[in-house]
Amino acid sequence: MMPNLREIIARAPDTSGVYLMKDKAGRVIYVGKAKSLKKRLLNYLGRNLDTKTVILISNVADIEYRLAPTESLALLLEASLIHKYDPKYNVSLRDDKSFPLVKITNEEFPAICITRKREDDGARYFGPYTSASLLREALKIIRKRFPYRSCKQMPREACLYYRIGLSPAPCVGKINKREYARTIKNISLILEGKTDALMKKLLTEMKLRAKKHDFEEAAKIRDQLNALSAIAENYAGAPNQGDLEDLKNLLQLKKLPERIEAFDISNISGKEATGSMVSFYRGLPDKNNYRRFRIKTVKAIDDYGMLAEVVQRRYLRLMKEKLPLPDLIIIDGGRAHLATAARVLAGLGLNIPLTSIAKEEEYIYLGGTLKPIKLSFDTPALNLIRRIRDEAHRFALAYHHILRRKKLIGR
Repeated sequence: MMPNLREIIARAPDTSGVYLMKDKAGRVIYVGKAKSLKKRLLNYLGRNLDTKTVILISNVADIEYRLAPTESLALLLEASLIHKYDPKYNVSLRDDKSFPLVKITNEEFPAICITRKREDDGARYFGPYTSASLLREALKIIRKRFPYRSCKQMPREACLYYRIGLSPAPCVGKINKREYARTIKNISLILEGKTDALMKKLLTEMKLRAKKHDFEEAAKIRDQLNALSAIAENYAGAPNQGDLEDLKNLLQLKKLPERIEAFDISNISGKEATGSMVSFYRGLPDKNNYRRFRIKTVKAIDDYGMLAEVVQRRYLRLMKEKLPLPDLIIIDGGRAHLATAARVLAGLGLNIPLTSIAKEEEYIYLGGTLKPIKLSFDTPALNLIRRIRDEAHRFALAYHHILRRKKLIGR
């Protein structure tokens, strides 16, 4: 095992997604999916590994992650990446005939179904996939926005799926062949992992519909785009790589800030004061690593004291549990807030890069400098910091409201 592999795995996000294991030459040699990337990858550090897994791990030099909104959508991404990279150690998945496939039949109005047998019948097959239950769940998500026919034989009247909006009912002429073919093409792009291409295609189509004053259809396409954006944003793997590079250069960091943690204090009239910490991995929210803090030691209206308590509790715990530290910490506030957090970290003997952002002018403060940095509002680094800061504020405020509601109604 490469010396730094344990560290790479320890820093994996605790969220669903796909991991790509690479050799020294940067080739993808294995692709796998997980409900929790961290927990799944930690299994590779165990002692009772089979021979095949030991050989795999001995050839791994790096691991890349692609986050996914759900485990079922991670399943689709896993299959598309295996098809794309043809990894050496995924041979058993590609060859095993018992894994489920998605079948799109070769008909005038194709049906979509799950099968375990690939036949020479002119149909299109996608997969194989590792879980039939997750595959069914993924198809349900897709079908809500891209209704399709699933019946084995075309019925003479519209079925229940039409009444609940999951089938366009080609059986009774509710959709023409051209429109239905477009739906099938869109679903195929999702199954191939080409959500970016599909979004561009739909955006062009939506503008065209709106130009022709077909606003009802334009609205449907808009809803499809909204549903796809959550998938595409995460499937991209590192969509914010440029933002992270810009942030690294701005703050003169030694390494790319893959793991960023941000703090915010919610203190309305000194009542039910709370703190929040959000965690971002490679520019994307890692919500399983978000943390909430109810202020324990500070009684007066003292934002600095509350911030000091929360920062100390967070990193004292990470140190005690020997967990990985972030590459960058963002504080919601100005120079004084930054100085407060810096004193806490120094007291713990930690040297973690630190920055803060003031709400009014959106100035960026850095340790060791008196004057703040004022950036153009289209600067990638600033937009990333603002996005993370806003998420920390939202998370803190939500917890504050929960505590106030509990106090009012007693539960």
